[in-house]
Amino acid sequence: MKENVLLLGASGSMGSAAFRELWNRRDAEGQRRYDIVLLLRPSKKNKEMFSPYEKESGIKSIPGRGSVKGDGLRIVWGDATIYSDILDAVRGVDWVLCPMAFIAPAADHDPEMSKAVNTTAIEYVIKAIYDVGGQEHIKFVYVGSVAETGDRLQSIHMGRVGDPLKPSAFDFYATCKIKGERAVIESGLKYWASLRETYIAIPDAMSLMDPIMFHQPIDTCIEMNTATDAGRGLVNCLDIPEDSDFWRRVYNVGGGPKCRVVFLDYIDHMMKILGMGDYRRIMERKWFALRNFHCQYFEDSWVLNGYVHNWGETLDDHYRQVTMNRPRELRLASFLNRVPGFRSIFRHVAYGRMKKMVSGKDGTLYWYEHHNEPRITAFYGSFEKYESIRNWDDGDMPNMSPEWKRLNHGYDESKKVLDIQDFQSAARFRGGQLLSKSWNGDMYSMLRWMCAFNHEFEASPFLVLKTGHWCPDCLPPPWDYDEIAKKNPFFAQVWYTNHSEDEHNSYPSDCYKDIV
Repeated sequence: MKENVLLLGASGSMGSAAFRELWNRRDAEGQRRYDIVLLLRPSKKNKEMFSPYEKESGIKSIPGRGSVKGDGLRIVWGDATIYSDILDAVRGVDWVLCPMAFIAPAADHDPEMSKAVNTTAIEYVIKAIYDVGGQEHIKFVYVGSVAETGDRLQSIHMGRVGDPLKPSAFDFYATCKIKGERAVIESGLKYWASLRETYIAIPDAMSLMDPIMFHQPIDTCIEMNTATDAGRGLVNCLDIPEDSDFWRRVYNVGGGPKCRVVFLDYIDHMMKILGMGDYRRIMERKWFALRNFHCQYFEDSWVLNGYVHNWGETLDDHYRQVTMNRPRELRLASFLNRVPGFRSIFRHVAYGRMKKMVSGKDGTLYWYEHHNEPRITAFYGSFEKYESIRNWDDGDMPNMSPEWKRLNHGYDESKKVLDIQDFQSAARFRGGQLLSKSWNGDMYSMLRWMCAFNHEFEASPFLVLKTGHWCPDCLPPPWDYDEIAKKNPFFAQVWYTNHSEDEHNSYPSDCYKDIV
C-alpha cells in the first residue's frame, strides 16, 4: 500500500540527500510507493530550492506560510518550533524521518534556538503523533549526533552505543540533541529508532571553512559518512518491517572502516585538494585545540549497516567528490601552487586567511590573545599548555594510531536476559542507586533512580543501560564534569583520559555570551 512519509529538515545536507533519494524511489513498477510530506521554513532559499519539485507535482507556489499539495507531494510552509505546524505535517502520515537540526556553530551562539529546534520540536513531533492517534502505527526515525558523546581521544577513540554521554563544554547543540533523543526513547511509541549521525562529509568543503575547524584536536579519529550515504541510509529505514528487532534501539551511524581518518590526515588531504598546499606552512599547530570537541571511530556502526546498508561510499570517494566540486578559481590555485614562484604567494595569502579565521571571536587564537580563560581551559587545559605546543616540525606530536580499550558499562553485558540486580549494578557504577524495589520485566518501563548528587529521576532500564543516558539534572549546562567524574566511575572513564583529577572547572549556562 502507498504510504505517506514526513521528512523534516529536507533542506539540510543529510535531509536534502534523503529527499532526493525519496523523490527518486517514490514510484515502483509504475505505481506510487510513497507520498512525500515536507515541513519547511518559507525562506527565499527554501522556496527556490523546492520550486522545481512543486512544479513537477503540479503545485502552484505560494508566498510565505501555508500548506500546498500536489501529485505525491505536500509541503507545509511553516516552522517546526510551532506546534500547530508540526501537527499539520504529522496528520495522515505513516512515517516521520527526522534529520532536522539546528547545528553548530550557529547553535553555540543561540542556545534558545538550539533548544527550540533540537529538543522542543522533537517533543512536539511525539505529542502530535499521539494527538493524531498514531502511537501504535507511525514510525519515527530520529537522527541524533556523534556530538552527544563529546571528545573521544587516544585510548577511548573507538566507541559504541551505551558509552557515557559527554557533550563538550560550550556545545549547546549536543546537549539539546541528547534531550531530544531522551524524549524519543522514553516516548512510549511502538516504533522508533535513534540514529546518532557522525560527521557528514559534503562535496562543498569550502562551506566548512569556519573557526570551528580549529576546535578539533589533530588526533581526533573520525568515522565519517558521505551525505549521499547518510540520506540513503535514512530512507532505507522505510524498508524495515514492523516485526524487525530494529525498532526501539539506538545506533551509531558511520561509514565503516573505509571511512575512517585521523583529523590531521584529513586536513593534509583537504588543503592539497583545495589548492592551499602544505598545511604546515599555512596553519600553526597551536591553533588546534587539545581536547573538548567530538567524533570517534565506531566499534558498532556495522550494526545499523546490517539493517539500512549505508556503507556505500568511502573516504576516497569523498575526496573525489570534493575535487570535482571545486570552483574554477580553486582549480587554478591548485595548479599554480605547484609552481615555485607562485607557491610562496599562495602560502602567504592562505596563511593570512587562516589567521583571520582563527582570530575571530570563535577562534582559538582570539581566546588566547584576549585571555579568555574558560575557553582556553576547556579546549587546552591551561594557557601554559597552549604556550607549550611546539610547531609542526619540532616533534612532540600525539600518537595517531593508539590502541583502544572498550569501556565498562557497569553490568554483565554477556547476559541475554537482564534482571533488577543488573540495574542495581549499573546504578552503583554510575555513583547512584536504583530506588525501585521491583520491576515488571519490561526494559522500557519506568523505574526510579538516584544519581551521586541525590537527584531523583525516572528512566527506563533500556535508557540507562543501553544508551549512555543517566541523570537529566546533571546534564549540561552547566558543565560540572570535574565534580561528576569524582563520584561517577562510569563517566570517569571518558573524562580522565585527558583531564587531571585536580582540575576544578565549571562552565555556566550563559558561557556562550563571550562570543555572541
